Amino acid sequence: MDFAAIFSDYARVILEFLLEIYVFCVLVTLKLNRAKYFALRAAGIVVVAGVAFAAAILYNMFGQTVIGRVLIYIALFALVTLHVKLCFAESVKTCLFCCSLAYAAQNFTYKLFLIFWGFGEHLRLYDNWGTMFELYYRLIYYIFFAAAAAVTYYLFVRRLSARIENSRINYRMLIISVVVLAITVLLCSVEDVYFSKLSVGREGRFEEFEYYILWQTGNIFSVVCCAIAIILISRTVEQDNLEREVEYLQYAIKQGKQQYEISRDTIEMINIKCHDIKYKLGELFSSKGEISSKAVDDLYKSISIYDSKVQTGNELLDVLLTEKSLYCEQNEIKFSCMVEGEKLAFMDSGDLYCLFGNIIDNALEAVRELPEREKRIINLVIKSKNDLLILQEENYFSGELRFSDGLPVTTKEDKNYHGFGSRSIRMIARKYGGELTTFVTGNVFHLNILFSLDGQKVQNK
Repeated sequence: MDFAAIFSDYARVILEFLLEIYVFCVLVTLKLNRAKYFALRAAGIVVVAGVAFAAAILYNMFGQTVIGRVLIYIALFALVTLHVKLCFAESVKTCLFCCSLAYAAQNFTYKLFLIFWGFGEHLRLYDNWGTMFELYYRLIYYIFFAAAAAVTYYLFVRRLSARIENSRINYRMLIISVVVLAITVLLCSVEDVYFSKLSVGREGRFEEFEYYILWQTGNIFSVVCCAIAIILISRTVEQDNLEREVEYLQYAIKQGKQQYEISRDTIEMINIKCHDIKYKLGELFSSKGEISSKAVDDLYKSISIYDSKVQTGNELLDVLLTEKSLYCEQNEIKFSCMVEGEKLAFMDSGDLYCLFGNIIDNALEAVRELPEREKRIINLVIKSKNDLLILQEENYFSGELRFSDGLPVTTKEDKNYHGFGSRSIRMIARKYGGELTTFVTGNVFHLNILFSLDGQKVQNK
């Protein structure tokens, strides 16, 4: 076994490939949710580099065959994907999608360099470099890679990375990414193996002009395939985001209708109470000075509805929570809230209304139909602790609650609208650097959101 050749392959091929794909992995995953102890997990790249030495041994033994090279690059890709999954609190589908996109971008950049380099070789521009050839080659390659990576990022990856976090990575997107991976690995391996046997002295240099044209055609074809794949992925993510916006508008219309019905019922209740007060006052004044304790109690009971007014320090939240509190009063639901509303000044009013509207409406839906009146309770607490703002909501529920991707799965037939309520809560929380967690203890549902008051993103725990 030639260890000198193995170490050369390890340094020039394996580590270089890992470095390039990790550069794009970092760019693609910038907006994803990091796992706990992210820095320690990211340091696992040292382990990846160590395990990759075995790939260098296999490369030295089987790297001159297409099948051998394909299997080696797929193994390296799987190793990188596993490491990315360990570093981020995302699904396997999302991590595989991101790594496939990174691989396509890496191959796109590498093939662009080969086109550029091959043109110079054809014109014999490097013949006078002598013993400095390897140094100049590496210097030019890294400069070109950095420039091409920056252009690729700003043209394609930047917009994608900002949207991947909120995208639903479905099987259509996953199939596209896997096809990208297959095309990338196969084309790269075939070209490297067969054209290396036709080149003279070094990569990209051919005595026969026909070989040069064929080699450049293969490189251009690879670049076009990767570019088309990246564009398709981009369009798929954009389409998904547009579909989500349409869903949100439909959901907002539905919520607006429900809010109108709640407001109508609340106003009707207030009118009834005001009529009762007017009637009871008339009864008191007509009683010739004799006021019974029962009449006074009835009057106090009618007036007590106005004790439902909520004061949080945030005007919009006061209105919303007061209205929800009145609705709870009408439907025999106990609504308890302790809210430091002034701490929520960093949120847009529309997001604030949507966030708390969804949280409370979901809770109302859960407790409204409970047969036990003592369980018709909703607790809402918002408090600050050190640099964190903690939002907690608890309510009883009946039946069995299942979770998918950390969110409760609705049992309603209208799954798009009902499911979107929970997703919109998480979207708004993440928009402001927060993190949502939901869980069940017994027959009590818990919803927690953590916001950082110092502007930092809260990491998923």
